[in-house]
Amino acid sequence: MASAADEISEMLETEIVEGVLPPGTRLEEPALAERFGVSRTPVREALQRLSASGLVELKPRRGTQVLNPSIGRIVEMFEVMAELEAVCARLCARRGGPALFSNLRLWMDRCAAAARAGDASAYYAANKGFHSAIYAGSQNLFLAEQAELLHLRLTPFRRQQLRLPRRMTQSLAEHARIVTAIEDGDAAAAEEAQRAHILIQGERFTDFLALHGGARV
Repeated sequence: MASAADEISEMLETEIVEGVLPPGTRLEEPALAERFGVSRTPVREALQRLSASGLVELKPRRGTQVLNPSIGRIVEMFEVMAELEAVCARLCARRGGPALFSNLRLWMDRCAAAARAGDASAYYAANKGFHSAIYAGSQNLFLAEQAELLHLRLTPFRRQQLRLPRRMTQSLAEHARIVTAIEDGDAAAAEEAQRAHILIQGERFTDFLALHGGARV
């Protein structure tokens, strides 16, 4: 069940990404607490999450300001993410065993359930579990740590692209190709399938922005 901080951060995230809250907008804790009908604690937690994603800047004694990176910057991050995850998948195919395969299938089942329900937020949560399992399955702690950090930075953009029509179904098919390659021990196929999956996410995010009139250079 989503917490108040989860709901607030996701709503503000959407408004920032879609341009409802443009760069430079100040976000004040008291006003946000009143808007969402909560105390300042979940608001503060939500703003900290947005700061970790690079969407806002927390300034001591000066409040919080919307940053909103450019499309070019986001594309660059997706390109790097694609390479990091491709290496993770390749190592999974080389090093993985029954425990990893079972874990990946479990997260795929959870993604499928969320897709059937049309719940993009639940799908994102399960999708994150799927990708984290691949990071851990690489059995390279440094690589997994770097992938998790960049995943955190890209959270708003990976989440929003799931709101496009049919995107969850397409994502499930991409997951299936990745898992099949990992289970087959085909390192090259796993690497390519994972890379394509992340690059497609970047493309679908720009589609999302175009659909909502939020494209930026």
